[in-house]
Amino acid sequence: MEKNNSRQSVYRSVFCADLLANQTHIVTGAGSGIGRCTAHELSNLGAYVILVGRKIEKLITVQNEIINAGGKASVYACDIRDELGIKNMVSSVVQERGSIDGLVNNAGGQFPKLLSELSLNGWDAVVRNNLTGGFLLSREVFNQSMKLHGGAIVNIIADIWGGMPTMGHSGAARAGMLSFTETAACEWSAFGVRVNSVAPGWVASSGFDTYSLEEQAKLRSLKNKVPLQRFGTESEVSATIVFLLSEAASFITGTCIRVDGGVQNARPTWTLEEHEKSNPYNGFSLSIVPECLKPKKE
Repeated sequence: MEKNNSRQSVYRSVFCADLLANQTHIVTGAGSGIGRCTAHELSNLGAYVILVGRKIEKLITVQNEIINAGGKASVYACDIRDELGIKNMVSSVVQERGSIDGLVNNAGGQFPKLLSELSLNGWDAVVRNNLTGGFLLSREVFNQSMKLHGGAIVNIIADIWGGMPTMGHSGAARAGMLSFTETAACEWSAFGVRVNSVAPGWVASSGFDTYSLEEQAKLRSLKNKVPLQRFGTESEVSATIVFLLSEAASFITGTCIRVDGGVQNARPTWTLEEHEKSNPYNGFSLSIVPECLKPKKE
């Protein structure tokens, strides 16, 4: 009983306790942001979580958080762009856990740059990180486990509709991941594997602080372009991911859920009104507010 109370004190999920008991789920980019939050919620719901990322120190920190909250997690430092490394990592997970029930392809990254100024190396790096890595990991998880046991894959993309000016490399990669999702959902359906995607909009996460001061100033103003007039929370994205991984989504595959506050519905012909009527959901007590969104001290 104490163990369960400990977990509840860290994460207040909207889902029933032990929803994912005895399941194994991989989360990439688990060292921070949405990945860290999702790993905590999966653990809170009874799953054994495989934390994957490039920086072992960050992963170990999250692992310790989960263990201290009464959960279970393993750490695998791996570059998702490394095909052999991915094959070996998945093989090790299968040997350790027997099978893989869920995969969250969350790892990714980009930097602002106009297309006319973007180098080939910059393009390739972002595409490999946001598209190729997700393909490689999905393929290996399917071939080494889900082909035999079934499972669910959730790919995290982005608000790509209408293009991504100054982030064209990322937009192209994320759009590719959406198409990959739709194709994999069809090809792997006969094996009991569901594949879906989640497209977060402007979510208050640690990634905000990685941009320049000029870019951060732009980020702070973006909530005014959202019908719900606020940024999203990591927990709101995580809840969507958990739903798609759960049995409640058993008849959902090949689709994409936008978690963006309705930003795609804000039309040029409609003036958005300022309001504070949208109450955010934040079930993660260890969530970190980005520095650039904190009130400035006088």
